[in-house]
Amino acid sequence: MSNDTLLREVDEELRRDRMRKLWRQSAPFIFGAAAAVVLLVAGYEGWNWWTDSNSARSSDQFYAAAQAADGSDLAAAEKALDDVIAQGSGAYPALAQFRDASLLAQQGKIDEAVAAYDSLATTQSSTHLRELALVMGANLLIDKGDVPAVEQRVGGSIVPESPMRNAAREVLGLTQYKAGQFDAAMTTFQAIIDDPLASRDLQSRVQIYIQQLRAEGAAPVVTSEEPPADVSSEPVASSEPVTSSEAPTSSEPVSSAEVSSSAP
Repeated sequence: MSNDTLLREVDEELRRDRMRKLWRQSAPFIFGAAAAVVLLVAGYEGWNWWTDSNSARSSDQFYAAAQAADGSDLAAAEKALDDVIAQGSGAYPALAQFRDASLLAQQGKIDEAVAAYDSLATTQSSTHLRELALVMGANLLIDKGDVPAVEQRVGGSIVPESPMRNAAREVLGLTQYKAGQFDAAMTTFQAIIDDPLASRDLQSRVQIYIQQLRAEGAAPVVTSEEPPADVSSEPVASSEPVTSSEAPTSSEPVSSAEVSSSAP
């Protein structure tokens, strides 16, 4: 065996020893990392399964409670909704709270329903859900004609960037109408008509409100595009007698027959 062959074999053996040593040192970390990845994937899939399972259960509970609320057993419906509120997951507890408040209104418990909507407006993290709760609570106050209470709830939603602005305007306008504030109601309803994003159904409904207000004597809202009511394009006739100097003259000659016929 030549020296070169011997040196090459020794060098290869040394490299193999270094590789075995490096593997023995690194193997625990590699196996640990692999196990961690497996555990993370298993945990993620398990969480998804648990969430989906809870959501499905909450969904079943909520719809069962909603069906009970549509029936005659209101006590059972309230208990089922309370169970969803206490044990549900996802968005179902909030939905159950809204349904529970509407159930109170359905039973004629208006003050309790308004309080339930007010509570929702303070506990929900979503701005849209808070506005919805306030508008629905204010809707129950229309028949009382309590304009300040309604304004307190929906005033913050009557801004251009709020998707609830026209619903809030409708509730406020109806409350003003109920309170006898016809001109204020006309102004509120006209804002809905002027909103290009208002739905056709809403605008048609508001047109009926406006016609009713006009029939009861409310003044129409004058927009910037309409001329003032007291401006007329027709000339105003003078009531003063016309003097001889102001009388119109004719360029045509007057015949003697016309003069004689007009003489006494």
